[in-house]
Amino acid sequence: MAYKPRFETGELLILRILDKRMNLTAEEHQYYKNKEKGFEGEFQFDLLTEKLQSECFILNDLLLEVNNSKFQIDTTIIFQDIIYPFEVKNYEGDFLFKPDCLEKISGKNYKNPLDQLKRSKFLLRQLLHNLGYNIPIEGSVVFINPEFTLYQTPLNEPIVYHSQLNRFMKKLNRLPSNITNREKNIADKLVSLHQIESPYIRSPPYEYGQIKKGITCAACNSFSLFVSGNKFVCIQCGHPEEIESAVLRNVEEIKLLFPEKRVTTNCVYDWCGEVVSKKKINRILTKKFKRMGQGRFSFYVDN
Repeated sequence: MAYKPRFETGELLILRILDKRMNLTAEEHQYYKNKEKGFEGEFQFDLLTEKLQSECFILNDLLLEVNNSKFQIDTTIIFQDIIYPFEVKNYEGDFLFKPDCLEKISGKNYKNPLDQLKRSKFLLRQLLHNLGYNIPIEGSVVFINPEFTLYQTPLNEPIVYHSQLNRFMKKLNRLPSNITNREKNIADKLVSLHQIESPYIRSPPYEYGQIKKGITCAACNSFSLFVSGNKFVCIQCGHPEEIESAVLRNVEEIKLLFPEKRVTTNCVYDWCGEVVSKKKINRILTKKFKRMGQGRFSFYVDN
């Protein structure tokens, strides 16, 4: 298990909600899809690193700062006497390698991830030096997607393609690693320095009144549901979900999108499209949250 697990960022969670409840522009939708695909690629890499048998500390999704410069590392693995930062890319299609970018044959240019890796290694080395540690740093760019091809790549670049992943993991497993308190202290310090980026920086502007209300399917995001006993059932894909679970999921959407908004029975009733009775919603909220105030002024907070 990773020493620092990976979670969806607040930004990605917000984009997921907005994509199903608003008409995003083509640019906003593409930005969301890129974020979703990037997270999917990182998750696929996590499935591989979790199988490592060699002693190590796996730190996922670090956002660090040194000398007023922020840098993000998708995956950092700390072995005995060496640290491997990884830049994970889930690009798909045919690309040409150029010194300053990767050019998709269809025409779009992407930042060269080798430059990102080089910057991360440089800043991580500075940060560790400031903390009093002198430890070698390697690192690679991982192209996780099997449908990715990169042409004209110079030899000896620190790149791992999908077809090389199994061999690369075997190489990491062969590393002699008897981790000590020094490695644990480094891992603990990096985790403590991890910064939580505001999820609102790149989110499209939105207001409560703009957003489509109603219960959505937890599997396919469809609004086409019907009630069967104590469950919602999706007309589109047939996925069932307990009414209580669906209501609580929608409460979390309200809290994420509008952290300043009080969670009330009327608010949840409106957000859920008025398909669950206020009495049932009140019972669910009372069961799962702490009630503050009385009567029509009451609201709910986390226990």
